[in-house]
Amino acid sequence: MEEGEEAVVKVGAGRVVWGHGGLGAPLKCHLLSRPPGVDPSGRQSYLSGDHPLPQTHSSLHKQPMADQGSGGSRLPLALPSASQGCSSGGGGSSAGNSGHPPPPRNLQGLLQMAITAGSEEPDPPPEPMSEERRQWLQEAMSAAFRGQQEEVEQMKNCLRVLSQPAPPLAAEADLAADQQEREGALELLADLCENMDNAADFCQLSGMHLLVGRYLEAGPAGLRWRAAQLIGTCSQNVAAIQEQVLGLGALRKLLRLLDRDACDLVRVKALFAISCLVREQEAGLLQFLRLDGFSVLMRAMQQQVQKLQVKSAFLLQNLLVGHPEHKGTLCSMGMVQQLVALIRTEHSPFHEHVLGALCSLVTDFPQGVRECREPELGLEELLRHRCRLLQQHEEYQEELEFCEKLLQTCFSSPTDDSMDR
Repeated sequence: MEEGEEAVVKVGAGRVVWGHGGLGAPLKCHLLSRPPGVDPSGRQSYLSGDHPLPQTHSSLHKQPMADQGSGGSRLPLALPSASQGCSSGGGGSSAGNSGHPPPPRNLQGLLQMAITAGSEEPDPPPEPMSEERRQWLQEAMSAAFRGQQEEVEQMKNCLRVLSQPAPPLAAEADLAADQQEREGALELLADLCENMDNAADFCQLSGMHLLVGRYLEAGPAGLRWRAAQLIGTCSQNVAAIQEQVLGLGALRKLLRLLDRDACDLVRVKALFAISCLVREQEAGLLQFLRLDGFSVLMRAMQQQVQKLQVKSAFLLQNLLVGHPEHKGTLCSMGMVQQLVALIRTEHSPFHEHVLGALCSLVTDFPQGVRECREPELGLEELLRHRCRLLQQHEEYQEELEFCEKLLQTCFSSPTDDSMDR
């Protein structure tokens, strides 16, 4: 419901009028607010198949109204009458009733019929709200405020744990216990920050400064990947948080993790956070280009880690679709030759995304088509051979479609000149 719009809750056939600024108003204001068009729960996952989080705490069961918020102490002023909204008894008429209007023959007639019908049945007058319902609403709103305050306190406790200095000269068992406590704090924060309001509160509590400055590139791998995951969880689809993270220099560190970290899970989580910072984020994409992010992405696709290969190719394809102006840059980097070389490796589900990225690179882009036609690549023969293999396997239908599209785009036109025209 848009802000300021009158909210109506139906009860039976009557209705309760809540008035302007009622339950539609936000629970509280944030400097980092939820963007329009995003699910109020804030639970959006950006790359599918992400690493599942173990449950380290009990779930927080909010009242149904917690996410909707409250506009303050204003309460509903009326309930429908028990006698209102019931069936009108014998008021209905059969189709053969001579007084019944003929059915509408077009949209204009249907609109006129709706207007006429609405004017014949005015809304019933509101009646005072019962004390029982008023008390229920007050308790629900109080529970909503309590739930939000409890989550903020949980985040503060987690940050106190993460802010503690590492124990000096501690025994191995003490170091393991300390790491486990910090990992649990990061997991709880990741769970809480799937809600965008909590993510905004986390940033206002300087949690992002702590993550980027202390945990992203230092300490055990279990802390590094959880820090990268938390950055991605907070950043996805929230422009204000993305800008703060970019301003802290996190993208440079994430690209280093993706390119060099010895732990595969750290690299996968770093790629997740990178994706959350550059997709649909112009400032993030510009930083990505300045830091030679496409080269890092290509090297990730060449690793023998299937999840890393798939997610890298998927991100490349998405960036090509959303930002076709960078196709020339990619061609000048030799991206066509690199993608074709990947297709020549032993067949795997990853090839579907490589072919999809190559299709995006050549679509409406003559330079890419010309490079695909280079005889030394042997791409046409490779695609035809792949098509013959894939036709026998229904599960590779999308990959087959990409192969056929590439053949049609790159090798069906008689000359380059006709294509350019």
